Amino acid sequence: MKARLILPLSLLALCACSGKPPAPKAEATPAPRVATPFDDLKKQEQKAKDVQKVVDQQAEQQRKQADAAEQ
Repeated sequence: MKARLILPLSLLALCACSGKPPAPKAEATPAPRVATPFDDLKKQEQKAKDVQKVVDQQAEQQRKQADAAEQ
């Protein structure tokens, strides 16, 4: 019975006697962004998406003009 209580009691004593946890740091500064080989590819992909949006808008305008001319 005593052997069963020794471990939990010693752990309890260690926890009770330990110091306070360290205070959290106020602000963690974010790490600076590191360039990757895929950055250029992502820029090109975003540019292509932007161009596609413009093309889609122009096509929609042409469709509306064609529909208006038919009526």
